[in-house]
Formats: sequence, C-alpha cells, structure tokens
Amino acid sequence: MSHTAHIPSHRKPRRSASKMALRAGVAGGVLSTIAVAGAAAPASADPVHETTVEMPTLTDAAAAKPASTVSTAAEATQQIAFEYDRQARQEAAAETALKDAKKAKAEADRKAEAEKKAAEAREKAEKKAAEERASRSSDRSSLSSYSSSSSSSSSSSKSTATGSAAAVIAFARAQVGDAYVMGSTGPNAWDCSGLTQAAFRSIGVDLPRVSQGQSTAGTQVGLDNLQPGDILYWGGAGSAYHVGIYVGGGNFVGAQNSSTGVVERPLSYDPPTGAVRVL
Repeated sequence: MSHTAHIPSHRKPRRSASKMALRAGVAGGVLSTIAVAGAAAPASADPVHETTVEMPTLTDAAAAKPASTVSTAAEATQQIAFEYDRQARQEAAAETALKDAKKAKAEADRKAEAEKKAAEAREKAEKKAAEERASRSSDRSSLSSYSSSSSSSSSSSKSTATGSAAAVIAFARAQVGDAYVMGSTGPNAWDCSGLTQAAFRSIGVDLPRVSQGQSTAGTQVGLDNLQPGDILYWGGAGSAYHVGIYVGGGNFVGAQNSSTGVVERPLSYDPPTGAVRVL
C-alpha cells in the first residue's frame, strides 16, 4: 500500500465551538482543583478521574412552550370577559323588564281607578236624576190635585187680580211672542230673569238680576197656595236655574228657551219647584 494512501481517521467529530469552550472551562477548573488537591494530598491518595459535564440544549419545542402558555391564558381571559359581559347584559335586560312590568301595572291600576270613579259618578248622576224625576212626578201630582180641587178659585183669581199683581201680569203677557236671548232684558228679547225683573220694575219693585237671587227675594209659598203675581222658580231656593210669573188660572208666563221664546203655559207643562211672594 502506498504511503500516501488515505488512512481513515478515528477521531471523534469536532464538537461545536460553544460546547468546546464550555468543556475547556470545566476541564480547566477540574484540573486546577486536581492540582491543588494533589499538592495537598498524601502520595497514597487515589487518582482523580476527569469528569465531563454536558450542558442541556434548548429545543424548538421548549422555546415555543412559553408562547403557547401565554396564548392559552389570553384565550381564557377573553372567555371570562365574555361571560361577565353576557351576565351583565342579562341582568340589565331583567332590570328593564321589571321596570316595564311595574310601569304597566301602575298604568293598569290608574285606569282601573279612573274607571271605578267614572262608574261611581255615573251611578250618582243616575240616582240623582231618578230622585229628580220622582220629585217632579210628585210635583205634577200635587199640581193636578191643586188644579182639580181649586179650578173655580183659580178662574176667579184670574179675573179678580187687581192692583200691582194685575199690572205685573199685564206686562208679562204683553211680551208673549218675544224672542228668548240669554242675557237680554228687553224690550223685544228676554231671558227668564230679565222678563221677571222688568215686569216687577214696571210697578216700582226692584228684583235681583238673576234667577238664583229672585228665588229668595220674597216669602216662600207652597205650590198649592199660589196667587197671581207670585214668582215661580225651578231648582233649589237660592240655586234656581229658571223663573216665571204665575198669572192665575193654573198658568204661568215665562221666557222659556230659544225655541219657544216668551210663552204662557199651564203649570203641568213644566212643573216648578217652588214659589216666592213679593207683593
């Protein structure tokens, strides 16, 4: 074989520079320790064997592990935040629904109370109307009895009205056919109290302007004891809403309304509530 022939090398592969440096440092330290120990130890001490320490190498998987852990923690935090947000939304929706329910209940209670009061008011009004109808029926009965029992005296009172009463009646009858206009006091249009006031003013007697005052201007008399010239009123004494003049014979003269104007009618046409005597 040629002396230049290739002889395989049995040396170990060269390690990386970093590992070599590390080993050199460790070896140096170990050799220094051995030298010191050899100088101090007796000649019979056991020989010291060299020990090689190899440092661990970080792999790609180990390096990637912290990043994976951070990602997992971030996802967990995001999930917790989502759950908190969802819970907050649910609580807000429940609170809003509760408020709406309370508001709806309050509105329903208010409507029910209003309907209850309206029903009570209608009931009172119907009861009052029924009482007034019964009272008017009673007045009609009284007037009918009065008219039938004293027709002769009524006829005589019509013909025997003299003095101031006769003048009041004459004035009132002279206005029959005139128009009814609220607030008018003549000479061609009247309201009920305006006509009555003018009739009594013609004989020098001053009456209050409105029906409420005229219903208490004289002495209260019963409907079964009327005399010509008495003032009739409808409603309560002091709160009357209409007046007229009794002219005898079971009749009265009054400015009734805008449809009829000033008319003479029997008491049964619209029975009055009471009467006062001024003369």
